[in-house]
Amino acid sequence: MIDIKLIRTNPELVRENIKKKFQFDKLPLVDEAAALDSQWRASHARCDSLRNQRNVISKKIGALMAKGQRDEAEAAKAEVKAMAEEMEALALREAELEEEIRKRMLVIPNIIDASVPVGRDDSENVERARFGEPKLPAFEIPYHTDIMERLSGLDLDNARKTSGNGFYFLTGDVARLHSALITYARDFMIERGFTYCVPPFMIRSNVVTGVMSFKEMENMMYKIEGEDLYLIGTSEHSMIGRFIDAFLEEDKLPLTLTSYSPCFRKEVGAHGIEERGVYRVHQFEKQEMIVVCRPEESMAWYEKLWMYTVDFFRSLDIPVRTLECCSGDLADLKVKSVDVEAWSPRQGKYFEVGSCSNLGDAQARRLGIRVKNKEKGNYFAHTLNNTVVAPPRTLIAFLENNLEADGTVRIPEALAMYMGGKRSIG
Repeated sequence: MIDIKLIRTNPELVRENIKKKFQFDKLPLVDEAAALDSQWRASHARCDSLRNQRNVISKKIGALMAKGQRDEAEAAKAEVKAMAEEMEALALREAELEEEIRKRMLVIPNIIDASVPVGRDDSENVERARFGEPKLPAFEIPYHTDIMERLSGLDLDNARKTSGNGFYFLTGDVARLHSALITYARDFMIERGFTYCVPPFMIRSNVVTGVMSFKEMENMMYKIEGEDLYLIGTSEHSMIGRFIDAFLEEDKLPLTLTSYSPCFRKEVGAHGIEERGVYRVHQFEKQEMIVVCRPEESMAWYEKLWMYTVDFFRSLDIPVRTLECCSGDLADLKVKSVDVEAWSPRQGKYFEVGSCSNLGDAQARRLGIRVKNKEKGNYFAHTLNNTVVAPPRTLIAFLENNLEADGTVRIPEALAMYMGGKRSIG
C-alpha cells in the first residue's frame, strides 16, 4: 500500500505506475482516492476549527456565570453543545471516508523500482544470469514421478484416495531426501547469521490482507470454515504478521530470519494442478528467508538474498539462472522480484524453484510495522522474502540433475551428512 501523500503530491506517478503494470482498470481509483482524501481533509480541518472554537467559548462560560450573565452563558452552552454534535457527526464521516480510502489504497499497486523491465506477463520476464553449466546426459532422464516410483518413494494413487489431486505420499529414501533438503537449507541459513523460526501455520484475516493482495488471497488461501483463520501459503505470511503494530528498535535492525513451515495453496488460475506430477501441488514444505530492515538497506539485502539461493543450489550441483520479473508479472505489493530457476536436463530448460521479492514498505504500512527514530520521527520498515528451498520442486531438480545412468541418484557432499552418510540412493 502506497502513502496517500503520494496521491496528493504526485498522482501522475501513481497513474504511470499502474500503466506500467497494465492494470488500466485501476486508473479511476487514483482520482477516487484523491477526491475522498480531499473530503476527509476538509472534514478534519472543520473538526479542528470547531474544537478550537469550543475551547475558547467553554472558557468564557465560567466568566459569564460569575458576572451573572446567565442568558449569555446558556447561549454559549447551547453553542458548545451544537459544536460537539457537529464534531461527532464529522468524526463518523471521517471514519467512513478513511475506510473508503483504504479500500482503494489496498488495490492500487505499489510503486515498482525504476530498474524493473516493463512487460505484460511472465512471458516477458528477463534472464539476468546463469550459474553452473547445464548438462544433457547421454541417457534419457525419466519423468520425475517415474524416478521417484522406481526408488519406491512416491504414492500418488493412494494420496488421491485420501485427499484428492494435488497431494502425495513420499516414502523411504525419497522422503528422507525431502527432509534432508529442508534440514540442510535450515543450517545453510543459520550459518549465514539468520535466526531459525517455526511460525504458526494459520493466520487471521487482518494479517492476510496485510501481507498480500486480494487477488493473491483469492487464488491461494484456504479459509478455515467458521473461524477467522487461514492456512498459510508460505511462512512469510506468519513471519511478517508477527510484527503487526510493532515499534521496532532501529539499532536492532536488520532482522534476518529463516523459517520452516508446511504451505497450503489452492493454486487457482491458468496453471491448475498437474494430475500426474508433483510440480504444482496443494501442500508442500518450505524453508524461507525473511528480512525486516531500514529502507536504505533493502536493495542491498535483495541482492544478497537471491544469491543465497543460487549458492544453495550450486552446492547441490544444480545449475540455475535468475529471471527478473517484469512489471506485469509483479504482484501488487512488490517493488522488485527475481525468480530462481533450476535446470531440468529432462526438459532441456529451466523451471522455477524460488522467488525473491523486495516489498518496500507496503506490508509494513498495511500492518503498522514502524521503526523508532527520535531524531527523524518513526518510519515504516522495509520487508523482503526469499525461498531457500521448496520441495517437491527442489526434489525434482535434485533428482534430475543427480541421476546416474544405472538409475541411482548421487548425493553431493553437502547433503551426505543429512542422509546418514549415504553418497547415493537407488
